[in-house]
Parts: sequence; C-alpha cells; structure tokens
Amino acid sequence: MIQRRAVLFGMASFATIPRTLAQQNESELRLTLGTATPGGSFPAFGRALIAAVHAVDPGLMIDTTITKGSTENLALLKAGKLDLALVQGEYAYEAMANQNGDGDRLTVAAPIDASPGMFVVPAASPIRNVQDLRGHRVALGTRGSGFTIMGRTVLQGSGIDPESDITPILLDDAADGANQVLDGRAAALWGASLGWPGFKNLAEAAGGARFFGPAPVAIPQILALRASLRRLTVPAGSFHGQDAAVETVGSWSFILARPGLEDVAVARLVRAIDCGRETLARNYPQGRESDPRNLVSNVPAGWLHQATAAYLREVGAVPK
Repeated sequence: MIQRRAVLFGMASFATIPRTLAQQNESELRLTLGTATPGGSFPAFGRALIAAVHAVDPGLMIDTTITKGSTENLALLKAGKLDLALVQGEYAYEAMANQNGDGDRLTVAAPIDASPGMFVVPAASPIRNVQDLRGHRVALGTRGSGFTIMGRTVLQGSGIDPESDITPILLDDAADGANQVLDGRAAALWGASLGWPGFKNLAEAAGGARFFGPAPVAIPQILALRASLRRLTVPAGSFHGQDAAVETVGSWSFILARPGLEDVAVARLVRAIDCGRETLARNYPQGRESDPRNLVSNVPAGWLHQATAAYLREVGAVPK
C-alpha cells in the first residue's frame, strides 16, 4: 500500500500537490493495482500504464497484482487490499450505483477505454451472425469478467438465451478462449476491447477470422438492458483481415480507487496518465482513450475521486 512518507506528502489539499514533473519525482509513491487473469486486455493495459507513468513520474511506482478480474478487484478494493484496480463497465456501474452515501466509498480515479464487444469465429466458419450461434459452444470469457456479463446481455437483447440456446463456456484463463476456438472446442469467442489479445491471436492465426456484433435492430434492446452500455463502432482494419467496420455495443472500463485513497496519490496518477498518453498509446492500442477528460461524459460527477474532479476542473473539463 502507500508508503507513509508518500501519504504525508501534500495531504493538506489538492492545491499543494506538486505541479512540475521535477517536483513530483522528488517523492516516491508506491501503489498496488489489480488487473485480471493473464491473456486479457487488463494485464496488457496494466503493463502499458506502468510504462507511461514511469516515463512521466518515475517516483510513482505501480505494482500490479494478477486477479480473477473485475469481481475480485472490487472485493479487494473494498477490503483495502488494493489501492487501485481495473474494473469493467458493467461491474463498475453496478458497484458505484449501489453504494450508500455514508462513509468512505469506492471512487473512479481514471478511465481506461471504451471496449467494443464482438464475437469472433474462424474465417471458414459457417457462423456469420449472432443468430447463427444457436446450438453452438461459445466461449463467453472468464467467470469474474465484466466482458462476460456484456456478452450475456448482447445475447439476451438479441433474443438468445445464453444458458439454453447456446452452450456457454466459462474460462479459467482468458487466454484459453482463442485456443479453444482454434482447436474446435468452441465455435466462437466473445470478447471486448481493441487491445484484447484473444482477438489479435485469432485474426493472425492461419486462415484468419471473422468478427461480428449484434444485428442493428437488436442494438436498442441491448442498450435498454444496461445503463453502462454504449453504441460503439470498431473501425475497419482494427484487426488483420477485418475489411469492414463492425457496429456493436460496449462499455467504458475504469481505474477505481479504494475507499480513503489519498488525494496526492490519485492526483499524481491522473496527471501522469494525462501527460503520458502518447507512451500509453504506443504500448496499448486504445491508450489515447485514457484521457481523463473522457470521464466527463461517461461518469456521474459524484462517482469521481475528489482529486480527479479537481484535475478535470484545472484542465477546463468541468464534471457534470
């Protein structure tokens, strides 16, 4: 957790937080960050985040912890066993919306990215749309992932029962999903995020892959099922062999802070992310979406950590 010397540094108010990178680097600060199982987008983002933050503020050190995903991350945050954690939109919205107003609460420290969800199959597969998934084995993701909830929501909104109309496969390791499609144990794989390794692995495998989202007519029904979902587009060429844009749905994922995490810690993190977005983008495909300003239109102001809200006001992006 945060070293005591870092906690004492600049605790008076956000106004006392170091303004220059040289000043920031004078004080060491160590934070713990929960990611997810290897092979998913969260560990990839965690690695890119560490590189970006270090390039801007070497004194701010982030130690990542492999977890089972969003559900475990939320539990560890609430227990104070992590300073920060990556949480997918479905879980983040539910957790934040259900908090009472008393005492310390989880807060949103920074955005990660908007994660568009898609199904992927081998290019030679006869499956071409969501309705074609009926009767097939579909890898929906890991048990603790918000992406899995998103996939179930897409199926439900498309008129498909994810328990009876398909055979759902829940993974222990996110990286195993692509392997199961390649060796025939699964006919399709659901995933989300342009930085998701499973998508890349299947797109670059021998024979290539085909990506698709829900039918356009199903998207309004899907969006109505969850407040966290947004209409998103995967641009053509996002993956090898993907010649056409894919219209789909998805949600934003966030870096959440444990109850009581000090202002100085979050302020340095948010400033480093903002200043280090080019480095982040070089190591993570959607790194530029981690712009703290993206929180304004995607998160209620009351959910923000007070240091994040202060930083947004400082850069002219007033939380609503």
